[in-house]
Amino acid sequence: MNTQKPTLINVIAWTTLVSGIVNIIWGIAALGTFIGFICAPFSVLPIMLGAFELVYAAKLFGAPTQPIKPSTNIAVFEIASILYGNFFSMAVGILSLVFYNDTVVKDYFARLNGTLVPVTPVPPASLPQPEVAPVIEELPSPVEESPTKPKRSPRKIAKK
Repeated sequence: MNTQKPTLINVIAWTTLVSGIVNIIWGIAALGTFIGFICAPFSVLPIMLGAFELVYAAKLFGAPTQPIKPSTNIAVFEIASILYGNFFSMAVGILSLVFYNDTVVKDYFARLNGTLVPVTPVPPASLPQPEVAPVIEELPSPVEESPTKPKRSPRKIAKK
């Protein structure tokens, strides 16, 4: 089984690794401030995202390739990190989503996971294609309008 890694997979792995490191540093820096310490549950979120990014990047870098799917969830959370002011992670998330939609990357993940990409069957060239007869539509015959009836004059009432 040929599981040669495309260049875009390496780009996704490297940018996810760097984004994970940046998110961990960003979260620790946020916890170091007074407001970040008070809002600790929200300040821990970049640290958790960074940990998930590091684990996913390690799976992409793994020498014996293991079945792994594209993690669009991590890319979406990277984009959502703009709420913390982390523009680098947002750019990495957008690039990751763009790279996941590339055909080379989709084929790589399909081969790695053992799923087949659906292929539309092509009819053999030796079979003659049936000819389609032209459709002749009958036009409706024009409806002749009846001539308008002359208006009656009002009836005269007989006097007694």
